Formats: sequence, structure tokens, C-alpha cells
Amino acid sequence: MGKRDDLIAKYAEDLKAKCGMTPDMDLLTKVTIGCGPAIYDADAETVSASDSSELETVKNNFLVKKLGLADGPALMEAIDAVVETYGRSERNKYRAVFYYLLVKHFGKEAVYA
Repeated sequence: MGKRDDLIAKYAEDLKAKCGMTPDMDLLTKVTIGCGPAIYDADAETVSASDSSELETVKNNFLVKKLGLADGPALMEAIDAVVETYGRSERNKYRAVFYYLLVKHFGKEAVYA
């Protein structure tokens, strides 16, 4: 197994243990690949839920640009719901897991088909 496969396994475990859900491995793999080299960078592989500018970046670059959603208050509400699902006290919120949860939230799996 390569480094990316190891990371995908780690993300799947996070979804099971911290979010209480069984991941769609095909979708999780595609979302992880979509994150690009960020998953290999210690700082970029996680989302800082306490940093409003980072959450704004997730909204603009992922939800609006990647998923093609219209900007509005529902986007930040969804990000907040994902933070809640992942666990507010959880320090390491992996970007791939965070994005996976947002894709599921908005039912945008077709973007990765």
C-alpha cells in the first residue's frame, strides 16, 4: 500500500470512530485524490475549525468553486454542521474527511462520478 492508501484508511477510520458513519470508500478515495498534495502537508491536511478565514476559504474554494454551489448562509451552516458531526473538541479534522462530509451533506457525489 502507498502513502495515499494509508491516508485513505486513516480517514475511513476517522469517519467510523469520530463521525459514526460507514464511509463510501469509492467516494472517499475520489475526494482524497481531489485534495491533491495538501493531504501530504502537515498544516494543509487538516481544517482549522476555529479559524474563520480558513472556513471562508473552504466555503469559497470547495463549496462554491468545486461543488458549484451558490454562495449563501446555507454554506456556512453546512460547514458548522460538519464541525459538529466531526466533534468541536476534535483537534485534527482531516481535510479529506471534512470535504467528504460536505459532499454527503449536499448530495454532490455526482461531482466525483
